[in-house]
Amino acid sequence: MGPGGRSRPVTGAASRPQALAGILLVVAASACFAALDTTTKWVSAGVPLLMALWFRYAFQAVATTLIAVPLRGRDVWRTRHLGWQLVRGVLLLASSFLAFVSLRVMPVGEFTAIVMITPLVITLLAATLLKERVSAARWALVAGGFIGTLMIIQPGGSSFGLTSLLPLALVACNSWFQVLTSKMARTEDPVTMHLYTGWTGTLVASLALPFVWTAVADPWLWAAMCFMGFMGAVGHFFLIMAYTRAPAGTLTPYLYAQIAFAMLGGVIVFSHVPDHLSLAGIVMIAVCGAAGAWLTVRERREPAANAA
Repeated sequence: MGPGGRSRPVTGAASRPQALAGILLVVAASACFAALDTTTKWVSAGVPLLMALWFRYAFQAVATTLIAVPLRGRDVWRTRHLGWQLVRGVLLLASSFLAFVSLRVMPVGEFTAIVMITPLVITLLAATLLKERVSAARWALVAGGFIGTLMIIQPGGSSFGLTSLLPLALVACNSWFQVLTSKMARTEDPVTMHLYTGWTGTLVASLALPFVWTAVADPWLWAAMCFMGFMGAVGHFFLIMAYTRAPAGTLTPYLYAQIAFAMLGGVIVFSHVPDHLSLAGIVMIAVCGAAGAWLTVRERREPAANAA
């Protein structure tokens, strides 16, 4: 890691082992996040939503602090942009809240697939708000991702309702979180960002805790909430470790493994198998998202090749 948490480029013979380690870590993180979402859906039937959300963030915040502070000391709390750290934390908390609500009413696999259009939405934001040039191929991938989303949501179908649009609100919120993260990652330590994210979510969610706290007698629900916090903390640590070993363009396609893990969780825990139209939409989103990541790698290589 270089100053400010930025990774040094990996070159030479060490690049392949490092890249492979990064890919394996991303796949492991995807499995953790799918397990988190599956458990969240199960817990939501017996625990108030805001109580479960608080527990998930509190567990992550405490676990991260207990690991990071002894290793890095008080310097790990230093940040150049405290205000933006707090905004980023609130955005992720809002995304998590929308995820919890969405998972109450949607199958895990379909929910995960819709959330994975976030990179495509970021492309749309870059073109419309940041005035960045977007190629025709990228526009085609964005269109394909949205068509896949419509195939899952199925507007006009018997199961369609306003709650079906909740994942799209989550995507919008998460897209802004990702844009802000990419900007801050240039100067901020990722471990520091992780700490502030966890504690911001915990403190904001604590405001509602006295109004929603409920006695939970079932020990399995407590175990499940601990598991949620553990999976969230471990998944984010795996991501941090992955991005210190390989560039985002190399790793992003493998994040779509989360869709497969989420579908597996839905089958095992809830005996849910997507219908044919939803399954086609899930495949379309995965293909368009992975193709977009591959296109990013190719576009970054072309200027380097021309310069050489």
